[in-house]
Amino acid sequence: METNLVLLLVLAPFIGFLFNVFLGKKVNRSLSGAVGTLAIAVSFVISLYFFIQLNQTKQPITVNLFEWMQLVNFNVTFGFLLDQLSLLWLLFVTGIGTLIHMYSISYMHEDSNFHKFFAYLNLFIFFMITLVMGSNLLIMFIGWEGVGLCSYLLIGFWYQNQKFNDAAKKAFIMNRIGDLGFLIGIFIIGSLFNSLDYNVIKAAVISGAAIDMHWLAAATLCLFIGACGKSAQIPLYTWLPDAMAGPTPVSALIHAATMVTAGIFMITRLNFLFDLTPNVQQLIAVIGALTSLVAAFIALVQTDIKKVLAYSTVSQLGLMFLALGLGAYEIAVFHVITHAFFKACLFLGSGSVIHALHNEQDMRNMGGLKKVMKVTFITFLISTLAISGLPPFSGFFSKDEILMTAFHENKVLWVIASLASIMTAFYMFRLLYLTFFKEFRGTEEQKHHLHESPALITFPLIVLAILALFGGMISLPNNSWLNDYLAPLFVTPRLHHHLDSQAYMLMGIAVVGALIGIGIAYVNYIKKGMVPEPDSKITGFSKVLYNKFYVDEIYDAIIVKPIYAVSGLLKNYVEPALSGFIFGLGKLTNGIGTQGKAIQNGSVGFYLFVFVLGVSSIIAYLFLVQ
Repeated sequence: METNLVLLLVLAPFIGFLFNVFLGKKVNRSLSGAVGTLAIAVSFVISLYFFIQLNQTKQPITVNLFEWMQLVNFNVTFGFLLDQLSLLWLLFVTGIGTLIHMYSISYMHEDSNFHKFFAYLNLFIFFMITLVMGSNLLIMFIGWEGVGLCSYLLIGFWYQNQKFNDAAKKAFIMNRIGDLGFLIGIFIIGSLFNSLDYNVIKAAVISGAAIDMHWLAAATLCLFIGACGKSAQIPLYTWLPDAMAGPTPVSALIHAATMVTAGIFMITRLNFLFDLTPNVQQLIAVIGALTSLVAAFIALVQTDIKKVLAYSTVSQLGLMFLALGLGAYEIAVFHVITHAFFKACLFLGSGSVIHALHNEQDMRNMGGLKKVMKVTFITFLISTLAISGLPPFSGFFSKDEILMTAFHENKVLWVIASLASIMTAFYMFRLLYLTFFKEFRGTEEQKHHLHESPALITFPLIVLAILALFGGMISLPNNSWLNDYLAPLFVTPRLHHHLDSQAYMLMGIAVVGALIGIGIAYVNYIKKGMVPEPDSKITGFSKVLYNKFYVDEIYDAIIVKPIYAVSGLLKNYVEPALSGFIFGLGKLTNGIGTQGKAIQNGSVGFYLFVFVLGVSSIIAYLFLVQ
């Protein structure tokens, strides 16, 4: 029974994928979208069932299907593991995934490749479920590569646009760089432990088995490189903002519930290995803090509504990595969950705005939408308050835990993370004010067609806004259900903060910081009525930020262009030379053959002469050698 349910959980999205690939074009769009959504909903319901069961029994569920490979001292089983971590991930992957699918039925209804879009979405969820549920690193790698492939297909979904195609290729290539690190890490771990099974590796660590710590550090470093690629950390973060080239539901799915959380999942899953390599942990914390700050700086001046949200994702992921690096895995998971709620709501809300404005994404051409898009505005406001870290919204609790941990472990990182949080409050309210307040700045035609989105779009927004509001309740200070729930995952006992005067002081600083950010945004964009200048008039440091510190240009200069130059050299000179040499050999052989053919004239006397000549030559050679 359990095995069948586990298989249905995994395969339901794949069945939805097959349906839309083979039958999607033959049935009407409503049925295509309904089947795609139902497939994910089935996985969600089964995940919920197992989650309730685990809460009662406290026993993880393991399903081993077959022995995948068997070597002398090494074997891999194809199986699934449903424990606290994987079930938590499954709930928000399939739950938010269902809402995004539902939203997409209306949002993508006019698209000519509607069925293909749902097929890709279903396949994306299938691979994400595989990644999360696998019982060993090899199955995780299958899901890891699968979501990379699907992100390429979905980001470049509107492939007629070359810019979108380039964004898809960029995401694909940058992820492959990280994947190479991940793969090397898997090889090293396989060599160290003779297994890739999580439970076997964890048991070896707990038993105190002798481990070469240098190789283990190399392995965790390689795994972290893989996480940098999937979860968009310095230096592999530039693909994620470009990923918004895909349809908005794709942005919501990638940024909130699936792909970018994979790196955090992997490190949390292997926490017992990272605990043994404190230097790598320190590096993770530093990279996370720097990523959160750099991305926050860039988000300050962006004018594309989705670009602001994209950089805010990179910044929030940086905070999660900061928590991971400080060994606070459960706090990183907490922020993953709350972030999934409010970021999905924000992206889908931006999609609702873009839908109402006929694909307008520049906030300079928006304004005044709160009057005509009340549901979108209210849900967007709730999620903006959540990401800004104001109580009692969910983001306050998870972000405050990260800041508090940083304060206790490393004051410099705490200052960096606090600055990033203040900037988050500023740029998110800047976005809110420019989009929903003051007067509408778009065209008269756009103004005439302004309207609230249909129920299939607003319903997911409402659900997500409720979760963004109350989601923090799963881990309140001094009363954390989440910490107790995740405790069996960790080998090293976790230290939890208590509500004392210092904790209240840190909370106060965080809230005041957020209010300062919101206040500056209010003065600039409501009181003064500022609107960002046209691109051509942006100067100074703002121009540097607007151009994202020119990181893409630097990558172009030191990596892309040299590769193109080498490729051009190979294509224009080396390849023709090699081709000429190979073809020359062929022509020479052909010429010898043609000449040789002339002596095949049928004269027996001539053949005998050649035969005697040959034998004489051999005898003469043997005589000379001796």
